[in-house]
Amino acid sequence: MTRTVYLNGEWLPETKAKVSVFDRGFLFADAIYEVTAVIGGKLIDYAGHGARLRRSLGELAIPCPLSQEALLAVHREIVRRNALDEGLIYLQVSRGVADRDFAFPKGAEPTLVLFTQAKPVLDNPRTKTGLSIATVPDWRWERRDIKTVQLLYPSMAKMEAMRRGADDAWLVEDGFVTEGSAATAHIVTKNGVLVTRPLSNAILHGITRASILDLARAEGIAVDERPFTVAEAKEAAEAFITSATNFAMPVVSIDEALIGSGRPGPIAARLRDLYIADRLATAL
Repeated sequence: MTRTVYLNGEWLPETKAKVSVFDRGFLFADAIYEVTAVIGGKLIDYAGHGARLRRSLGELAIPCPLSQEALLAVHREIVRRNALDEGLIYLQVSRGVADRDFAFPKGAEPTLVLFTQAKPVLDNPRTKTGLSIATVPDWRWERRDIKTVQLLYPSMAKMEAMRRGADDAWLVEDGFVTEGSAATAHIVTKNGVLVTRPLSNAILHGITRASILDLARAEGIAVDERPFTVAEAKEAAEAFITSATNFAMPVVSIDEALIGSGRPGPIAARLRDLYIADRLATAL
């Protein structure tokens, strides 16, 4: 059985869902996306993803094809049609179809696509082993706060990390860690302070990041939003990433240097448990 995909108001088998070769998402990466986790058929942190979607669309002057209420209904319906118990919903909005021109077209209708990916997000075996990280230069554009589909360099960075025997990459600019290839980077100092880069155009404004920091503060964990260097990360007691697909995932080595004991740390594990419990309680 194939998945059912949503495309511009239609529900289609994945083999029948087609987008024009003149779509600007294909020609210019003129599109944004969001990924929402699903657990027990419920949407996790949906309000945050919806707000960031609207912000990204606004930054690119792409009109949102559906109202907030209609978009939520589509998310719920795609879960139902695909009998999705656990996994992800991928959403993409492009500026639409127009003849190739660098100037934004007038009157183009946005292209809206949603599809599901069934996969375990609760019992991820990596939470037991942790991730190994390789650092690579951050050569992306300077509007990383917009969640665009131009993901070629993060893909290249991840492939370079894998070539070096690591699981993923952390991107480095002027000596400081910006973020992971598809996640926010965090460390915990030996004094128990959670350190993560402050929000700016240099990083994506992570929805899971925001939730995790709120939970950390509520637990009495000190949070310091400031840049940190690769050297400081290697000397940390713990390191971890956050994202919609990983929640909080421990990092156990950076450039082959062990972090702390070289095993997943207790603060990352605690924050992951708190996040899952809290988000399940508020899932839509």
